[in-house]
Amino acid sequence: MEADEDLIPLSALQHYLYCPRQCALIHVERLWAESRHTAEGRLLHDRADQPGVEMRHGVRTDTSMPLSAPALGIIGVADIVEFVPGETGLIPRPVEYKRGRPKAHRADEVQLCAQALCLEAMLGMEVPEGALFYGKTRRRKRVVFDSALRALTEQTIRTVRSMLDRRHTPGAEYEANRCDHCSLIEQCRPHELGRRSSVRQWLYEQTAEPD
Repeated sequence: MEADEDLIPLSALQHYLYCPRQCALIHVERLWAESRHTAEGRLLHDRADQPGVEMRHGVRTDTSMPLSAPALGIIGVADIVEFVPGETGLIPRPVEYKRGRPKAHRADEVQLCAQALCLEAMLGMEVPEGALFYGKTRRRKRVVFDSALRALTEQTIRTVRSMLDRRHTPGAEYEANRCDHCSLIEQCRPHELGRRSSVRQWLYEQTAEPD
């Protein structure tokens, strides 16, 4: 069994599918920067960030619920887990808050599915579905944890684990729709770095005195 510090944060899976380099900058090089988008996301999470339990209309709601699945090597916190009535009792349903809109890629869905895998490992019961709540639309998007999404989630866990174990930072490659909305664009410097990988190495090269 791995120690908690060796487990992959669930957020790393979302970071990786959005941009492998962003994931490495955060989780390998330990770089971070606040932006308007990340600040809005943090404010959206404020309600769910206070641990608590509430019962209403037969549904139990747990906020800021710690999650882990040591066998899969992942750990994190669920914004909200709703326990809804089912044929065999209360069935858990993770709900993740996101500041923007539903996306074309599946990064948010994979992060949510990883929460479900943790709940299954912790509670010993199947978690069939969850939901993503988007701040821009103020609506929930239902997510079914089918075999394809579960396979993608498990593959992403393995890929991120390999990258973190190797302490590998992928090279920079500018893509407007992705890079211009990333809070780490100034640290990443995709225009200056090209396909070089380490920001720290680039900074060293800029400040090193010539021979």
